[in-house]
Amino acid sequence: MSSQEACRQPDWKPALLGLVLLFSWIVYWYWGTLEAMAQIWWRSETYAHGLVVPPIALWLVWRRRNDLAAVQPRPAAWFALPLAGFVFCWLLGELTAVNAATQFSVIGIIVLTIVSLTGPVVGRALAFPLLFLFFSVPIGDFLLPQLMEWTADFTVLALRLTGIPVFREGQNFVIPSGSWSVVEACSGIRYLIASLTVGTLYAYLTYNSLKRRLAFIGVALLVPVVANWLRAYLIVMLGHLSGNKLAAGADHLIYGWIFFGIVIATMFMIGMRWAEPAPTNRADTSHPAEAGDNAKKTWPIALLLAALIAAGPVYEIHLRQVNAGATIKLAPIEPAGGSWQTVPSPIDWQPRFLNPSAEERAAYGNQAGWVGLYIAYYQNQDYENKLVTSTNVLVASNDQRWQMVAATSALAPGIEHPVRQAELLNRQGAADDRYIVWQWYWIDGHLTSSDIKAKWLTAWAMLSGHGDDSAAVVLFAPKTYASSILPSFAEAQGAEILRRLAEARRK
Repeated sequence: MSSQEACRQPDWKPALLGLVLLFSWIVYWYWGTLEAMAQIWWRSETYAHGLVVPPIALWLVWRRRNDLAAVQPRPAAWFALPLAGFVFCWLLGELTAVNAATQFSVIGIIVLTIVSLTGPVVGRALAFPLLFLFFSVPIGDFLLPQLMEWTADFTVLALRLTGIPVFREGQNFVIPSGSWSVVEACSGIRYLIASLTVGTLYAYLTYNSLKRRLAFIGVALLVPVVANWLRAYLIVMLGHLSGNKLAAGADHLIYGWIFFGIVIATMFMIGMRWAEPAPTNRADTSHPAEAGDNAKKTWPIALLLAALIAAGPVYEIHLRQVNAGATIKLAPIEPAGGSWQTVPSPIDWQPRFLNPSAEERAAYGNQAGWVGLYIAYYQNQDYENKLVTSTNVLVASNDQRWQMVAATSALAPGIEHPVRQAELLNRQGAADDRYIVWQWYWIDGHLTSSDIKAKWLTAWAMLSGHGDDSAAVVLFAPKTYASSILPSFAEAQGAEILRRLAEARRK
């Protein structure tokens, strides 16, 4: 072998050493995010598949080892630009305590680090294994409300078509043999995520054409949703026909997984009919480059990546110092004007907001009736103490007393901003004991009823150096006169509530 041929032999040592060092660097700065993701894999049945995604990705890389060995890594500095974007997304997610954003960003940082140090040719060869890593991100809870709604819609429709009378309120419905509720476990999110993950891997290993792969992935998305609708309907029918002796308690979950397993197995068997032979193409080895030249590029690019990777966590630590030493003085809301007086709360309900930094609960009355007020104030938010989260709700799905039967929006006088409106039913109270609830968020002086906008406002307040002080404001009154008394109270007391919130933060 000539010296020129030896020089052209692929040299992976600088790239592999650089990747090992950068992976260690990522683990050091993003350990909290990686640990939180692993904990979700371990404790959540919905996202337990995350435990096997990294090993599967490594196996997929190992399958291409012979092709990769023939390719010379060509570091590409321009991948640092999208990597910086992922670092910034991680920063926004960390400032607003959004697990999905931080964990998705960390996977993006890992993927772009690999591609940047090995080059676009290797990146194309490893495109699927690297993209498959994103299935390790435990994301999907935002789909729960819509999936539950669809499941309830289909089940009620199917029951009525079967000839069974149904009375429905929200996600709860009653048939002659008993009452049923569509809760989180009935949404089918577990089936959907499992089917999408396995279906995507199956499509990659079974088909070569992009058209067939995308078609099968589409089927893998549609089938579990429809299967879950049928599962819910069949379980209600099984309970109805058996006098609620079957499909009760945990049984309906077991039956559901058996039904789902049969459906998915059938889907894969049908998919095999269009299987394509394994491709024989190898990774692109054209335009060989000098190994020595690429080794010289590896270390400057690795240093650039290391600086960008650390920039997000370092700046986040700096921003967290804004609220250092701050205290909260959330003073009681005193009624403005002579018509409103503080009264004892007629009911013991309050929203479920976890771990607020401060909270206020009061009731006010006049000749027209009474209005309840609840404020949950948050400061120095983290993953255990944050305003906007799926666990902060008006009524928990497993609440035995209170039930949310409707949700819409309204315009609140006094704050001149749309608010969330919900209708609550006290199942242990008098007949038709119902209440109307208004809810909105206050973030650094801005008002919104949107979870997404609330997160953006919190991130902007942090980036602007104003801290993350935020609050949820809830008004409620009996349904019989809520349409008149809630606007009246909001118009009379809205400005005072906002003023108290603005004054709550003290250094």
